[in-house]
Parts: sequence; C-alpha cells; structure tokens
Amino acid sequence: MAFVAMALRPALNADWLPPQRLPLMVAVLRRFFAVVIASIAALLVTGVPLLLQVPGNQAPSGWHAMAGIGVLMMLLFGHLFFAPWKRLQRAVAAQDWPEGGKRLNQIALLVKINLGLGWLAIAAVLLWR
Repeated sequence: MAFVAMALRPALNADWLPPQRLPLMVAVLRRFFAVVIASIAALLVTGVPLLLQVPGNQAPSGWHAMAGIGVLMMLLFGHLFFAPWKRLQRAVAAQDWPEGGKRLNQIALLVKINLGLGWLAIAAVLLWR
C-alpha cells in the first residue's frame, strides 16, 4: 500500500497524461488487488486459528484491537474493490478520463486510510499488552 500511495501514484501524476496514467494504474491495481485478496485469505486462514487458541478474556487487549482493526480494513477494502475500483475500470474502458481520475483519487484516499489503519493495528498489538 505504501508503494502505491507514496511512490507510484505521485510519480505518475508529475508528467503523465490521464490516457497514459489511468490505464497503467488499472493494470498495476489489478495485480495489487490480487495480492491483497490473497493476503486477506492468508491472514484469515492463519490468524483466526491462532486467535482462537487463547480464550477471549485471556487474550491481550492489543490482540482484540488488532483483530477489530483488521476486520475494518477488510471491510474498507471490500468497499474499495466493489465500488470505486469497478467504476475506475469502467471509466478507463470508456476513456472517461475525468471520471477515472475521480475514482483513482477515491481509491488513493481509501488506500491511505487502510495504510494508516495497518500501522495502528501493528502499534496496538505491540504497545497494548
């Protein structure tokens, strides 16, 4: 998320016109979102059984916070994937560059929020024992 939000997108905004920038971002995000979906699956398959090994009232508070933030992050990604991402793909296919730019900005904001939530989850589990 950090690479897309803080490196790739700002670099493309400098000199690239929407007809070049938006199709490239769609191609990058298609691959990125495939990795995100695989990561969510891996987190659920490995993390949930680990959390269930400890009775809820004995688990550190940071674990509960991390799990809650993780669920929020997954819900936010679900919204991102099924709303602005689908709209971005349609806009680029139709060469509607203003709409595509609007959706890409929306995706960038949601990715930054999820990045911040990820750091918050890490901090919770490390600092709230």
